[in-house]
Amino acid sequence: MIQFDEDKQNRKLNELLHKEEEDLVQILSGKYGLEYVNLMGTAVNTDALRLIPEETARAAKVAAYALIDKKVKIAARNPQDEKVASIIKDVETKGFTPELYISSTQGLEKAWKVYKDLSFAYESKAGSLEISSDEIAAIIDQAKSLPTIISILENTMAAKKSYRISRILETVVAGALAIDASDIHLEPEEAYVQLRYRLDGVLQEVLHFDAETYGLILSRIKLISGMKLNVKKDSQDGRFSIRLPIGDVEVRVSILPGAYNESIVMRLLNPKSIDVPLESLGINKKLLDILLKEIDRPDGMILTTGPTGSGKTTTLYSFLKKIHNPKVKIITIEDPIEYHLPGIVQTQVNDKGYNFAEGLRAAVRQDPDIIMIGEIRDNETAEIAINSALTGHLVFSTLHTNDAAGTYPRLIDLGVNSKVLTSAIRVAMAQRLVRKLCASCKKEVVIAGTDQKEMEDAVAAIEDKSLIPTERTHMFVAVGCEKCNNTGYKGRVGIYEAILSDKKIEDAVEMNPSEREIWIAAQGQGILTMKQDGVLKILDGTTSLEELRRVISLTD
Repeated sequence: MIQFDEDKQNRKLNELLHKEEEDLVQILSGKYGLEYVNLMGTAVNTDALRLIPEETARAAKVAAYALIDKKVKIAARNPQDEKVASIIKDVETKGFTPELYISSTQGLEKAWKVYKDLSFAYESKAGSLEISSDEIAAIIDQAKSLPTIISILENTMAAKKSYRISRILETVVAGALAIDASDIHLEPEEAYVQLRYRLDGVLQEVLHFDAETYGLILSRIKLISGMKLNVKKDSQDGRFSIRLPIGDVEVRVSILPGAYNESIVMRLLNPKSIDVPLESLGINKKLLDILLKEIDRPDGMILTTGPTGSGKTTTLYSFLKKIHNPKVKIITIEDPIEYHLPGIVQTQVNDKGYNFAEGLRAAVRQDPDIIMIGEIRDNETAEIAINSALTGHLVFSTLHTNDAAGTYPRLIDLGVNSKVLTSAIRVAMAQRLVRKLCASCKKEVVIAGTDQKEMEDAVAAIEDKSLIPTERTHMFVAVGCEKCNNTGYKGRVGIYEAILSDKKIEDAVEMNPSEREIWIAAQGQGILTMKQDGVLKILDGTTSLEELRRVISLTD
């Protein structure tokens, strides 16, 4: 008995119809004077495909399928269609040279299927990764907590064969942006690669994944960051930007050769992270009143000190935004420009001669009222900055010292004349960032034992007794919940100290003093030290004693 296989017959019929269409299109290629391309057997370049939106491509029955330099190959079913002419013109406007081919509908459909694998990002120019607001919003809406992000990443990694590697990378970056992480760490080990996010200054483990996927991610990051793909034994630095509705997020990339592979750190410079009013930084009212008065002066210098990641740049930007108005000229010299501020002339140092000293010399010739110097690192920069502060300019800058008192010995070590130092410096500040306790889960406890003694000693040393709260028996500790990604903390706030350049400080500085001698000379100014500021923030429930101990030493 002969059995009729309907499915097999249908397949044969479809194959015949497809072959007939391909044959017909080949004949039409001669009529139109265009070369025929069989997309059924041609690999589609996704960077070419993304030049034409899917909806537009389907409506006009076209597909961009190959891209070499600026030449893009476009296949069309009906090359004489007006929609095709409009697409060609649009591609030319984007700076590409289109080459038109003729193809069958089935070939185009094969190309269109690749749209589903396209990531939601595309490179518009070197060093810029643009993400559509709809897609990034979708991920951020899903990723409200670290466990959710881990789940999304695990699913994306598991389905990596269905996605382009850029989709995996963008999911990693989008997850970090969703929970306001400041850095992304990718660290290869012998048997796996570890992904960690720095959240509120502390690294949080996200997940482990395989080395093969990491190799592809590494190449992708090098490509979009402007690094050399073939360099594997030297460190490299690069950058790219992500365009979002909130503004451009700059990503600074550092790659370091390691034992098993190169490790990657991506720093996310999110504009919203510096959009903090001066009054919201956590500066206590007494010091804030002093600073508001000092930044309103026409000259002098305000220095803020602390290690990398202590919030110095945010503080300086808050100063600039507070005093910026159309009547003043502000120039910055930065390394690098981390955030762009409208209405302010920002310049970036480089390795071709434009360093801080040269930038400062040039800035002074531009008739500025206010100058911000990213960091004072050497004698030349220090001397020009001091002289600028003495000759009618308001100068903001940073130093790397441990505390406010270290500012003066450090500048003397850099060769600055001690006799003019205190005439230029109005305020020497120091700061750190501490994590804020999560309001949803923090737990109140009684202060007892050594904790009580440490805190009472700090409170007893506060000169301005009006700052001391009457209730000092309880504090709060971290617990952890879904809202704070089970860390017990959400967000960060600064702890600050400052020394004003008064007569006693001036006398001490002329004697080439130590930091301890500067602190002794500063007695009587009544400004909190970082330790005292931190203890008061513990007593008002802002942070915890454990967190303060993590950031500074509570023992002298």
